[in-house]
Amino acid sequence: MDNEDANAALAESANWRKASYSKENACVEVGSVPGMIGVRDTKLGAASPILTFDPAEWVAFVRGVKNGEFDEL
Repeated sequence: MDNEDANAALAESANWRKASYSKENACVEVGSVPGMIGVRDTKLGAASPILTFDPAEWVAFVRGVKNGEFDEL
């Protein structure tokens, strides 16, 4: 699935979950379709750009977050 197809599939997906640490209008959502994970900004709603990850990229990203690799950003 290319990025454009993945973004279209994710945009139409009802499988979006809001981050547990999110504030009312300052949050991100994570959604998935088979073989692709997406992250979007909830304050922009359906108009939000979607960052896409394949499963291996997602695992590496989550591992990096848990290991503090992005704490200095």
